[in-house]
Amino acid sequence: MNYDDQALELHKQYKGKITTSLRDTSELDKDKLSAYYTPGVAAVSRAIADDESLLPVYTWTNNLVAVISDGSAVLGLGNIGPKGSMPVMEGKSLLFKHFAGIDSIPIILDVHTADEIVATVKAIAPSFGAINLEDIAAPLCFEIEERLKAELNIPVFHDDQHGTAVVVLAGLINAMKVVGKNLADSKIVIIGAGAAGTAITKLLHLYGVGSIIAVDSKGIVGSARDDLNDEKIKLLDYVDSSASGSLEDALNGADIFIGVSRPELLTPALIAHMSDKPVVFALANPMPEIMPDAAKEAGVAVIATGRSDFPNQVNNAIAFPGIFRGALDNGVTKITDQHKIAAAEVIASLVESPTADTIIPSVFDERLVPEIAKIIK
Repeated sequence: MNYDDQALELHKQYKGKITTSLRDTSELDKDKLSAYYTPGVAAVSRAIADDESLLPVYTWTNNLVAVISDGSAVLGLGNIGPKGSMPVMEGKSLLFKHFAGIDSIPIILDVHTADEIVATVKAIAPSFGAINLEDIAAPLCFEIEERLKAELNIPVFHDDQHGTAVVVLAGLINAMKVVGKNLADSKIVIIGAGAAGTAITKLLHLYGVGSIIAVDSKGIVGSARDDLNDEKIKLLDYVDSSASGSLEDALNGADIFIGVSRPELLTPALIAHMSDKPVVFALANPMPEIMPDAAKEAGVAVIATGRSDFPNQVNNAIAFPGIFRGALDNGVTKITDQHKIAAAEVIASLVESPTADTIIPSVFDERLVPEIAKIIK
């Protein structure tokens, strides 16, 4: 099927993917209108003004997320600008509603500095119950998220970072069961030190994996490099900072390859340098670092991608609907690293008997949202 043509036709036919609807669908008569709007609504406004904690009791903020992007790092398309990002933000809203019953509003920002984005989000934050940051380029995304988490009293979650990291960890927990290895003793190579790669590295380090080597376009990210930006210097606290060399050097004896970089980067020759029963998460999208069939021919024991047309799709939608559902329902104001690890463990547990082709539950598994939501508290 040509998904490009189908996407263009569906978006044109329906003029987008989302709309708003009324919660009270019964007949709107004169008395009810007077209660929902003037004069009755003044009583609700006074109540909230007197006690701001009542905002989610009386308004839709109890179930409302802002999906915010500046369009600077959209899918594999790069910096295509705010307007080009809108279909993706609408898509995120579709996923929120379909999988978790969460209302959300896509907001595209035509400002591109940390100060401008933070100020804008803070200004509109009172209208929402949570903030989902999306497709904001690294390294700016790190500063923006950290500042907003510190300055707002509602959950702030950059899904490109943490949703990816959670599902990767879940998949690795089960992949290790398939290959009979211990994640704590494994050597992991992560190529791509942007938003997703950095978050994956930090979460795996926190989980207690054996050894992590990060690789960017110039080679291994280590202390011998004199060209590292501030974020990559901070990354040295989570990786084998003494390592140096190329991707080939990094892969010597590696148990796990995680790619969040560019297509066709991993070759059979490079896989030959890895340990026995190698695990490969080739997550560049839409074209992965190596196609699954080629990976299997090269001896890879477990292969995962970001694509929906192969087994083991690492899809953020497996994690974020349940995380936000739990945060909104349980009054959580900060989504912590402990929440992320707990979510990954729940996701992994839903695959009762992992196999090489089944290490991650389907995004359509109806257990995901309620089971994840339980532990976000």
